Amino acid sequence: MPQPISSPRKRYLRPSVFWSIRQGFPGWLSVLLTIIALVVPLLVWIFLSYQELVDPRFLPSPMVVLKAGWKMLTEEELLTDIIASFTRVLVGFLFAAVVGIPIGIAMGTFYSMESLFGTIVGIVRYMPVAAFMPLIVLWAGLGETAKILIIFLGIVFYNAIMIADAVKFIPDEMLNVAYTLGANRVDVLFRVILPATLPNIIDTMRVNVAGAWNFLVIAELIAAENGLGFKIIYFQRFLETDKVLFCILVIGLIGLMLDFGFRLLFRLTVPWSEQFVER
Repeated sequence: MPQPISSPRKRYLRPSVFWSIRQGFPGWLSVLLTIIALVVPLLVWIFLSYQELVDPRFLPSPMVVLKAGWKMLTEEELLTDIIASFTRVLVGFLFAAVVGIPIGIAMGTFYSMESLFGTIVGIVRYMPVAAFMPLIVLWAGLGETAKILIIFLGIVFYNAIMIADAVKFIPDEMLNVAYTLGANRVDVLFRVILPATLPNIIDTMRVNVAGAWNFLVIAELIAAENGLGFKIIYFQRFLETDKVLFCILVIGLIGLMLDFGFRLLFRLTVPWSEQFVER
């Protein structure tokens, strides 16, 4: 005798604020979690250093690091090093943006450009920049050009790949609607693809500026006489870990300010973006 088919049991999604997926998030909880993320590592650092669970030569206390930083700022011209490093990162980052953004848009828009640049960009981006250092010294010498070239090579290919992927995610329907309304290829490129990709371009720049600071330390290994990366290597040789930690903290603070700057730029230039609306 055939059994009656039972209807599937209904399951309801339990409401959750903490684990919500793109359904809004309270501002106060976001601030609280940010504070926890900053305070907990600081407390662990204070506990380990003041209890001397780690040799103070390797992990000085936060107060010792701050005193060393104040001495560097007032007596050892740390500000000059900050300006030197910031200038190198800025120039290398801007060159990488000027080259990487058009290539990425071209690769994502035209199959011909993807065939032309895709393979070489895909191969070179896996090659470690540090391996090019001997060649870069031969090609560009020991001056500022070599340092900027390292930062440029470190991020330009990631710019191109990430922006090309962003262009490919533009729905074909959007392009077809533009063609239906009478747009030509130039209109589609500059009035559809570019505006639709602009939020992703800003986000890509925000992500890759962190990579530029990572490559700064490698760049300043090349006969540098100033800069934060140079100072980190210099103080490491003499086991002055308090000064090393302060230089790393300065890089982190600069990165945090840049991140806020890009987020502000995002909100000011593309307020219509879905990412902005969801936040």
